[in-house]
Amino acid sequence: MVRGREEVTGVLLVGGASRRFGSPKALARLGDETLAERAYRILGEAFERVIVVGKASDDLPLPFSVLDDGSEERAAIVGVAAGVRFADSEVCVVLPTDMPFVTAELLASLAGAIADGDAAVVQTGPLPGAFRRSVLPILERWIAVGELGLQEALKEVETRVVEVEPELLRNVNTPADLTSRR
Repeated sequence: MVRGREEVTGVLLVGGASRRFGSPKALARLGDETLAERAYRILGEAFERVIVVGKASDDLPLPFSVLDDGSEERAAIVGVAAGVRFADSEVCVVLPTDMPFVTAELLASLAGAIADGDAAVVQTGPLPGAFRRSVLPILERWIAVGELGLQEALKEVETRVVEVEPELLRNVNTPADLTSRR
C-alpha cells in the first residue's frame, strides 16, 4: 500500500557533528541551496508535512525552525527518535542533511514500502528510512542505556529493505564530496 503525501511526516535531521566536514553540513552549499534547504525541499516534494530536528544549541541560521532533539548525544538514533516523537503522523520518513542526491521518489518509495512493518530502509543502512511510531519505545530504550547504533536497534523490529540506485545514497563527508563524482 502506497501512503499518500498527507499520511507521512518528512523529518530532516540537521544535528550531526560534522567532524570530518569541518563546519555544519547543513550550511554547506550545493548549487544555490544549502544542503539543509535542498533536503527540506525534497522532503516537501514527497510529503505535505516536514519537520526539522537538530540541536537548538547549534543555532543554525536556517530558513525554517529546528525542533530540539532533547539530547546532548549526536547520533542518528537520537534524531530519528525525536522525529518520530514530534511527528503528527503514524509514519515518518527521515532524511539526514548530508544526502543531497536523494530524490522525492526514493523517499515516497520508502513510505510505501513500510506497509504493515515497523521500518523500511535502503540497502546501505538505516538512513534514509521510514519509521512507524511503534519503533519509538525501542529507540528510546536503546538511547537510555547508551546504545546509539540505529542499525542495531532496528534488528528488534520488522524492517524491510528497499534496493535503490547507489548513486542516490551518496553522502557528504568532506567539502570535496560536494563536487566529486564516484
